[in-house]
Amino acid sequence: GPWLMEQMIDQAKQVGCRVFNEIITEVDLTSRPFKFFTSNENFFLANSVIISTGASAKWLGLDSEKKYTGYGVSACATCDAFFFKNKTVAVVGGGNTAVEEALFLTKFANKVILVHRRDKLRADKVLQKRLFKNKKIQIIWNSTVIDIIGDAAPKKVSQIKLRNSIDNSLSNIKVDGVFIAIGHKPNTNLFINKIDLDKEGYIQTYDQIFTNIPGVFAAGDVHDKDYRQAVTAAGYGCMAALEVEKFLVSIKN
Repeated sequence: GPWLMEQMIDQAKQVGCRVFNEIITEVDLTSRPFKFFTSNENFFLANSVIISTGASAKWLGLDSEKKYTGYGVSACATCDAFFFKNKTVAVVGGGNTAVEEALFLTKFANKVILVHRRDKLRADKVLQKRLFKNKKIQIIWNSTVIDIIGDAAPKKVSQIKLRNSIDNSLSNIKVDGVFIAIGHKPNTNLFINKIDLDKEGYIQTYDQIFTNIPGVFAAGDVHDKDYRQAVTAAGYGCMAALEVEKFLVSIKN
């Protein structure tokens, strides 16, 4: 992944793109040119902009979670399910994301254990019905993951430690992988009260990539909460780039 991104940046530079490693701390989208201020007290002006700040997976906040990320801990079943073919995996969560991840994982894993902190799911009833019917899925209710245990060599997940919320009892469950599915948070704090956001904080788009401000476009996970894949984000980026070109030509004329 990182190598591929470096290659893409190098290719973009070869055709005239300038890359600045800056952190934008404030934006002004009230009039053109739009203004973007950085943490180094610099600023940029632009007549059009593509917002592609993405979304971040919500995590449990465990040290062991960070330790084993990429070694059995994941936040994307679509990305990593294949690596757990014929194995046992746990999914943490109780909403639509968790149920969808659990169902998807059954295509690869022998057994999927859904761990939920409450005694009922928040997911849509249709999804719940599919989940309860699937014989590969076991549900552990009223439990939270308090630790992820693994082996050192090779580095990999081997167990999860659970605490029962009813009686505080502890238990260890053997698993080969853990998928954290408690949702995503779009990286849109910078745009609060600056652009239309939906109730979850994602950029509100119209006709896929257009925002409520002419000349401002969104691409990728910052507005797409359904697919969240690199290939779809790249597709949105391509569409946004083409629309930027059209927009810049239109304001010149």
